[in-house]
Amino acid sequence: MTQDGVDHVRGVTFHGRKGRVANAFRYSVDYVLCDPDRAVGPRLFSRNRGNLTALHDRDHGGAPGEGHGVAWAREVLATHQLDRCDGPILLLAQPRVLGHVFNPVSFWLCHGADGSLRAVIAEVSNTFGDRHSYLCHHPDQRPITRHERLQASKIFHVSPFQPVGGDYVFRFDIRDDRVGVWIDYRIPNGERLYATLTGQRGPLTDGAILRAALRRPFGSRRVLGLIHWQALVLWWKGARWHPRPAPPAEEVSR
Repeated sequence: MTQDGVDHVRGVTFHGRKGRVANAFRYSVDYVLCDPDRAVGPRLFSRNRGNLTALHDRDHGGAPGEGHGVAWAREVLATHQLDRCDGPILLLAQPRVLGHVFNPVSFWLCHGADGSLRAVIAEVSNTFGDRHSYLCHHPDQRPITRHERLQASKIFHVSPFQPVGGDYVFRFDIRDDRVGVWIDYRIPNGERLYATLTGQRGPLTDGAILRAALRRPFGSRRVLGLIHWQALVLWWKGARWHPRPAPPAEEVSR
C-alpha cells in the first residue's frame, strides 16, 4: 500500500459457466485498493466528493447509497467476535467514474495486527438494487493463505439465470504487486460457475486514471452494460429464468 493509502488494480475478470448452458466471457476492469482511514490519492481521485474517480462511504458498508464505509466493516467484525482482525481494513472496489458506480462485488480485506489477512467481507450487489455480504474466515481466525478455500452458502439472488442455493468457494491471493480473487459457485443442478478477478497492483496516479479512462471508458457504466449483454446471451442460449425472490433478512451471512 502506498503512503497515500490508495492503490490501482489493473484487472481482468473472467466468468465461465459449465453445464447444460455453457458460456464464458472476459473483460478488463479497474479497481482501487484503499485504506479508508488514510486514503488521499492523486488529484483526479477523491474521497466522499466529486471527481473524475472517487470512493464514497455511502456506496459501501450497508444498503447501496446508504452505506457507512469502514465503520460498518468494524461493526460486522465485532458482532461476529472476530477479535483477531485488529489491523488495517482495506476496501477493494471499483471507484465512481464521473459520479456513477456499480460494484457486482467488492471486498473488505480485514487484517490482523501482524498484517496477515484474517477475514474478508464479500459485498455482493445485484442490478435490482439489493445487497448482501458474505463473511469469510477460518473458525480459529488463523491467517488466510493464498492456497486456502473458504466456503459460504449462497442465499442472495444475483442473476435471474442462477438459482438461490448452492455454495460459493472463495480463494484470495493479495500481494504487494498483484491481486487475485477466485469464486467457484457450485449450482444445485450440477452446473458450475467460475468467476475470477486478477490483476497487477501499483500506485494510483493521475496517469493511471487517465489511461484507464481512455482504454476502458465510462467505468462501471461499461461493466453494467456488459452484464446486461451477457444476460441477453444466456437468454438466447436458453438458460432457465429464475424470478427474483425477496432478499435475505440478514445483512451478513457466513
